[in-house]
Amino acid sequence: MRTPLIAGNWKLFKTLAEAKSLVDELAPLISKVQGVEVVVAPVFTAISTVAAAAEKTLIRVAAQDCYWEEEGAFTGEVSPKLLKDAGCSHVIIGHSERRQYFGETDETVNRKTKAALKAGLVVLLCVGETLAERESNATFSVIKTQVSGGLAGIPAADLAQVVIAYEPVWAIGTGQTASDEQAQEVHAFIRSLVAELYSSLEADALRILYGGSVKPENVKGLMSQADIDGALVGGASLKAESFAGIVRFQG
Repeated sequence: MRTPLIAGNWKLFKTLAEAKSLVDELAPLISKVQGVEVVVAPVFTAISTVAAAAEKTLIRVAAQDCYWEEEGAFTGEVSPKLLKDAGCSHVIIGHSERRQYFGETDETVNRKTKAALKAGLVVLLCVGETLAERESNATFSVIKTQVSGGLAGIPAADLAQVVIAYEPVWAIGTGQTASDEQAQEVHAFIRSLVAELYSSLEADALRILYGGSVKPENVKGLMSQADIDGALVGGASLKAESFAGIVRFQG
């Protein structure tokens, strides 16, 4: 059985005080949840604050990005080693906003993934197509390129520390959501692709999250699909009540 994972990507929101307040409000709302892994990804400056606030709760902490070098003359970058030291257990890599605005490529995603795995972090590896790519029937070729590129050279033994997050770019922050069936179709394709790259054993164990305007109102339908193992949540993770509603999808 694959343990569901619900991750909240806070993006460029929340001061230190606001981040701590959100964790303090969220923790009791989900304290009785069982069998669900919960992760939040604050801005870099709030990682230690959030990790301290979440220490005796179900909540784990992710970074929103990392660099592939451990240390050196790389002004402005943060390494996986430093993220772990600050309290992270997870890191998001290859988010569509990193690809769209900051020049992230499949090659840099792969280098970051390898570095994060080496440091002992769980990687949330993001893939997804734009609206133009979907409308031109390129969804599966785009996903294949991104998954294959992101996992290139990563041994099967490390795949247990990788979670793939499928985020259709056209559904991020737009209020649009892929239908349950559309999401399931791509998730099943990703699992079949991983089976080709590795084996059915690794593919069956891999967790694949859906991201793209996930809300308490639509999470249950998404989570009922055979190959959807959780959610990478954006806007709805910025309020404790809405994020808790997603985490509590089972009840």
